[in-house]
Amino acid sequence: MMVVVFILGYAAIALEHPLKVDKAASALILGMLLWVIFVFARVDILGLVNNAGEFISLSFRDYLHEHSVHNPTAADMLNYITHFSIMEHLAEISTILFFLLGAMTIVETVDQHQGFKLITDKIKTTSKVKLLWILSVLTFFMSAALDNLTTTIVLVALLRKLIDDKQTRWFFASMVVLAANAGGAWSPIGDVTTIMLWIGGQITAGNIIKMVFIPSVMTMVVPLIILSFSMKGNVKRPQLSDEENQEFTSGFERKLILIMGVLGLLFVPVFKTITHLPPYMGMLLSLGVIWVTTEILHRNKPIEDRRKLTVIGVLRKVDVPTIFFFLGILTAVAALQSAGHLSLLAGWLNENVGNIYIINLIIGVLSSIVDNVPLVAGAMGMYEIAGAAATGYEAYFHVDGIFWEFLAYCAGTGGSILIIGSAAGVAAMGMEKIDFIWYTKKISLLALIGYLAGAGTYYLQEILFHF
Repeated sequence: MMVVVFILGYAAIALEHPLKVDKAASALILGMLLWVIFVFARVDILGLVNNAGEFISLSFRDYLHEHSVHNPTAADMLNYITHFSIMEHLAEISTILFFLLGAMTIVETVDQHQGFKLITDKIKTTSKVKLLWILSVLTFFMSAALDNLTTTIVLVALLRKLIDDKQTRWFFASMVVLAANAGGAWSPIGDVTTIMLWIGGQITAGNIIKMVFIPSVMTMVVPLIILSFSMKGNVKRPQLSDEENQEFTSGFERKLILIMGVLGLLFVPVFKTITHLPPYMGMLLSLGVIWVTTEILHRNKPIEDRRKLTVIGVLRKVDVPTIFFFLGILTAVAALQSAGHLSLLAGWLNENVGNIYIINLIIGVLSSIVDNVPLVAGAMGMYEIAGAAATGYEAYFHVDGIFWEFLAYCAGTGGSILIIGSAAGVAAMGMEKIDFIWYTKKISLLALIGYLAGAGTYYLQEILFHF
């Protein structure tokens, strides 16, 4: 029943425009309904065991071991769901939501101060092909230094200043998502999944850059080459209103807030590396500093300008439905993870597929449907890191082994195949109101070709150069 409800909810999100129901509403109902089914059917769901007599839900197993419970009752299962599982997932989801909220607010503050005008004025070309290459390459390297989510938020904000036509802007925003996910896959701080593998000890920073960089480049470049032959014409710059043309901030203020915004975003991975605290704390610290700066900067201005330019005014413009959409979809996936669906899926892949390249390719495609974080977490829990003496099949699971490297690539880039398959995609979808069906028709095949091209490049690289 949980799987059926997930499919129906997913369909409602995909058919947002024909149904005329906002995807955030569908996602919230989906997320909450799955947990309601889970709690009422907990005995049947959590009582399921595998051939070895172990409970299917890995999370439930950990809970029982931690609390020394040997024969769980219905009350124990209820306690697991309400006091352990939900709280654990809420902590993870909240870090993503607060990170997103902080990043969106910083970007909106820079935009409100006309900071992006300094960048868009430098981009003179109106050629669609040239602009696509410029923005994609910029996104690719920015997402490695920041992360794919933050980079997408910044670039989508830039696109609003560069492209007037909605459908063209959707196309460029979608290609930004593809480039951001490709750029995040080869950097240890570029994507949540690579961060997980790096912190977990499965990969090292230097090796993941060396082995996944070229496949990631191919993931972005192959679709761009295809589009270079098929895309024609120029983009039309948006006609700014009198209010937008009015320079209500000085050149100094524009430069200061743009520099502070960029440095604030770049500070986040540094903060995490130094303190080992979650990235959202670094993002909120950056936001707090920018907030104080805007309050001091505009304290002597008329009240109307202060409302417009300080963070309090900017918060009114932040896209809250995107936050709710994230909450709903991540809550839904969390229910499937806690109930054991993803453990069953991982076990089935291991038993029926076996080949590590195919397993990772499938995980990558699945990450476009189900969030890549629990899929990678499931793979990390399913396979032990092999010792230095391991040989044969086990050698694939060494630190920096082929399995972990290819997992980082596939889970990082596979989410681009569907718009809601990655955090970057969801953010772009929320900010630009990109239609799920439109993305599937126009972008999914390009993203799949790029994904397979990168995977093929990695395979050839392993055969020719692995040492």
